[in-house]
Amino acid sequence: MKALVTGGGGFLGSHVVERLEAEGYDVFVGRRKDYDLTDPAGAARMFEDSQPEVVLHLAAEVGGIGANRANPGRYWYANLMMGAHVLEESRRRKVGKVVVLGTVCSYPKFAPTPFREDDLWNGYPEETNAPYGVAKKALLVGAQTYRAQYGLNSIYLLPVNLYGPRDNFDLETSHVIPALIRKMTEARDRGEREVVLWGDGSPTREFLYVEDAAEAIVLATQRYDGPDPVNLGTGEEISIRDLSELVAELAAYEGELVWDTSKPNGQPRRKLDTSRAEELFGFRARTPLRKGLARTVAWYEASAPAYAAG
Repeated sequence: MKALVTGGGGFLGSHVVERLEAEGYDVFVGRRKDYDLTDPAGAARMFEDSQPEVVLHLAAEVGGIGANRANPGRYWYANLMMGAHVLEESRRRKVGKVVVLGTVCSYPKFAPTPFREDDLWNGYPEETNAPYGVAKKALLVGAQTYRAQYGLNSIYLLPVNLYGPRDNFDLETSHVIPALIRKMTEARDRGEREVVLWGDGSPTREFLYVEDAAEAIVLATQRYDGPDPVNLGTGEEISIRDLSELVAELAAYEGELVWDTSKPNGQPRRKLDTSRAEELFGFRARTPLRKGLARTVAWYEASAPAYAAG
């Protein structure tokens, strides 16, 4: 089967491509340098070149709290337009199935924990990443309405924060785990006595190892054909303070962690109800956080000299 993976050269996409190829798919990798999906002509050219039977839309413009605060308009526009163009081209070309990836950032700021898919519309997202979250949530509406009007088999998955080898370790745009790993390892190597971190460390987050996420996405591609959104995660949360101490331990950093409370905390809690994914397509995360973090630290130290060199 011919599969088009948008964002297939990125962090998550590269792992999904490997998983699909191992399952026997003929994979076409849509890369940003080759196709501008915010332009309808760019999206049309990508579909013409790939002739897909199934589309996995993983392309996104993403970042941590700082990047979201700096680029709210861009993140809203780019993510909305890319998804809309992928859905429209899939409709036009009668693609057999579309897998759209959403984000945990779409959930309301004060959603009851664990987050259940039915609570997705019961409030506004946390302000620092709301433009990105709202844009991605609009794609759920697109997927459902294209299914209702045109019969397009489009499914929608909601992953939590991902981490693992090949993540983005740029401190200007990275998420919390790669940022912590880079800060701790560089502080260790420089002999610095303290590392300054944003907020007060009290918010909780849930993290899914990237290889587990790739497994979940491929399982959903093969086994799920329904209209309802589905969470992807571990169902376990950890405070940012405890996470930071764990990363420091794994990176062998022995200095002090200093919390800059003038910086935002972000959403107070994030923890998903992951029962729907297990019920509908048999996914359950397998990688414990400590093991996944250790693998990620090892990959960063061995494979990312460009980051370490600055």
